[in-house]
Amino acid sequence: MQLQITGKNMNVSERTDKYVTKDVNQRQIVQVTLYKNGTIIRAEERSADLRAAVDAVVDKLDKQIRRYKDKQVRRRRAPIGLGEAVAEQTAELTEPEPLIVRTKKFKTLPMSPHEAIDQMELLGHTFYLFINHETNDVNVVYRRDDGNYGVLEPQLA
Repeated sequence: MQLQITGKNMNVSERTDKYVTKDVNQRQIVQVTLYKNGTIIRAEERSADLRAAVDAVVDKLDKQIRRYKDKQVRRRRAPIGLGEAVAEQTAELTEPEPLIVRTKKFKTLPMSPHEAIDQMELLGHTFYLFINHETNDVNVVYRRDDGNYGVLEPQLA
């Protein structure tokens, strides 16, 4: 990995340069992506210690999987009795279901991913939905954590 270390209103000494380079190169990144019936569960952690990063990713995945399973159970549940309804309401109070608070409709013209990135940057957003002029499909461009961009091209499962 190539690094360029500069200082604002200061000179970066060779010692500081080596320290920063060593620290950055020791950073461990753990990414895990799970696919299940069209659902994607993803987690990422960064740490100087690989084991700590793995443990943190596993914790995140556990929470996400638990939430996913809870939603599946709630959707499949048959009509319930009064006692179960009270228990379910109590459980729902501790973990409220996210609400859709806004639906936005907008007009868009077909464009290239690069034009969509320009639009996204002009709006100050981290993602932008657009019609790809080459495929006439709905795509999404997004800004990645590393500063680059990604394009999502959905396909039917």
